[in-house]
Amino acid sequence: MLNEETRINPMENKLWENQTVFTEFILLGFGDIPTLRGLLFLVVLMIYIATMAGNILIVALVVVSQELHTPMYYFLGNLSCLETCCSSTILPRMLTSFVRGDRSISLTGCFLQMYFFGSLAGAECFLLTAMSYDQYLAICKPLHYATIMKNVDCLHLVVGSWIIGFLGNAVLFPLLQVTFCGHNEISHFYFTIFYGTLMIVYVMPNNHTLGDWKKVLGAFYTFLTPMVNPFIYSLRNKDVKQALRKIQEKMIVVKF
Repeated sequence: MLNEETRINPMENKLWENQTVFTEFILLGFGDIPTLRGLLFLVVLMIYIATMAGNILIVALVVVSQELHTPMYYFLGNLSCLETCCSSTILPRMLTSFVRGDRSISLTGCFLQMYFFGSLAGAECFLLTAMSYDQYLAICKPLHYATIMKNVDCLHLVVGSWIIGFLGNAVLFPLLQVTFCGHNEISHFYFTIFYGTLMIVYVMPNNHTLGDWKKVLGAFYTFLTPMVNPFIYSLRNKDVKQALRKIQEKMIVVKF
């Protein structure tokens, strides 16, 4: 028996019957180049290993070395921690797609990946702002720096960055209740965080020819930036090199 709503508006129900409700998305990425799948897997794997090794090294040096227990390196250590977590939300899934050839992802998996990546990226933006403030104080108010930027203040800035990043992306939770239908293919991932990539992607014309270039620009932030940040911010620094040298000397003494 038809209910009252069906009797009143049969056309609307007919339209809903013709819709296909999706339970997963297809992450296109660079999967439309199957001949390069093996090469892309090796390249991304090497980038992921370099990213993890470089950032974990920075975190370990900041924790172990007394010389690096300063606000600047405290911020850099947290930045490396964020980069490690940020890369780990994207690259393992990408590597799995290259190996298995399966580019599908469930709605829940896609939401969680988007939430954690967005939260970590947001926290990184706030942390970079705190680092800029720290450098401003060190340069413009050197005599008052030690009294203004205390350890507890650094802790508040770092914890605040993490909390704001994760709470700010909590607005995504209502998406779990949304029913998706129609087009379920996602061309590329995360062309939308840092300003240079964002402006370039949106200024470029929206056509198929430039679609792959937009994917490449999105990839710059996803895994290239976390890989080079340790070398830009820390590993070229004299204090970090000295701390690393001391640890190496201690390891040699212990070994022999």
